[in-house]
Amino acid sequence: MYDWEEKPELNITPLVDVMLVLLAILMVISPNIVYEELIRLPKGSAQKEVTQKEKIEISLSSDKKITLNGKPYPYETFNDDFVLFSSSLPKDSPVRISADGRLSYNDVMYVLTAVKRAGFQEISLPTTN
Repeated sequence: MYDWEEKPELNITPLVDVMLVLLAILMVISPNIVYEELIRLPKGSAQKEVTQKEKIEISLSSDKKITLNGKPYPYETFNDDFVLFSSSLPKDSPVRISADGRLSYNDVMYVLTAVKRAGFQEISLPTTN
């Protein structure tokens, strides 16, 4: 009959031996393992050339003198002058209109309307504190 009071002993020595052998094998082999992931990179288009848009700077002084990229233009004929100036420019070029704070709203809107009629959409009106 079986003695229920006797406790069995676990012999873990073979288990430890096997684990140490596996660890030694892994330590020897792991520096030689090279992991390579095959990926496909997208192909770039060599046909499209990146160009920087020409910025248009318009400033309006308190005495209604307009300068367009540093060149002065008369206030009265600015509408026609700007259409002629911008005919060779792409319509997505950014336009920056700076005006003196002492000018009336109508004077600034005159310049803004001329730019809008020429077909430009990217217009900014910077302010200073």
